[in-house]
Amino acid sequence: MQAPTTQKNPAHKLDEETEKLQTRLCRLVGQAIADYCLIEDGDKVMVCLSGGKDSYGLLDILLVLQRRAPVRFDLVAVNLDQRQPGFPAHVLPEYLTSRGVPFHIESRDTYSIVKRLIPEGRTTCSLCSRLRRGHLYRVANELGATKIALGHHRDDIVETLFLNLFYTGKLKAIPPKLRSKDGRHLVIRPLAFVKEADLARYAELRAFPIIPCDLCGSQDYLNRKKVKAFLRKWEQEAPGCSDSIAAALANVAPSLLMDPRLFDFRSLDSTTENPLETNSWLDHETASTD
Repeated sequence: MQAPTTQKNPAHKLDEETEKLQTRLCRLVGQAIADYCLIEDGDKVMVCLSGGKDSYGLLDILLVLQRRAPVRFDLVAVNLDQRQPGFPAHVLPEYLTSRGVPFHIESRDTYSIVKRLIPEGRTTCSLCSRLRRGHLYRVANELGATKIALGHHRDDIVETLFLNLFYTGKLKAIPPKLRSKDGRHLVIRPLAFVKEADLARYAELRAFPIIPCDLCGSQDYLNRKKVKAFLRKWEQEAPGCSDSIAAALANVAPSLLMDPRLFDFRSLDSTTENPLETNSWLDHETASTD
């Protein structure tokens, strides 16, 4: 367990492109925090750091906001070392120490468990995620963290929406804030409004020491990768469609869907008035499906 007591400022002034991108990312993360009340005064936020571009970007932006925000909150970075062969265990401690960030490295051999239980070529993400989540929840308790911050970004959320549409028959994605099933933890996703492309560019500009995942990242035919390619092609053919899809997740009309748990269709008759959701869409030309 390492716990530096001071946070060092960046060693040099940011160049113009980096500063502009950082400003945009701070605005988007700040918007998500405000809209969904992700971080409150006195919080201790456990930032789950995998060594990928997304979690590096999340930590970096939260460090900036920590200095600027009107509320006081603490950060602690946590990495779960899953004992993958060749994992460079020195990279994260060296980086976090150089940034003056309190951190904890938890070593658990989930890699061997996943490789033993999942046949070669099959998707490992589900089991790997469950094992990792259990350890992270335990560490959050031990560290006294009030929030657990994950690095899922806007593209992850949109892709998950389509994964569920295509393969599970459910209309759901990834929420920006979620209480764990046992009720003991609040999981937050401050990057909910941030595009993956911006995080990739930011990681390049900031020269984060990226650590690739050789467990799930080596599987070329995951459904998520298929969905990602599908959405990328769709965006090329209809620029801006991903923005519209992301906006739709926060603009839901239950009475215009088909779930009787969300809208009381049974009690709807010719005398019912519903001032909140009208059928004004009938008065307008529907969007073309050509």
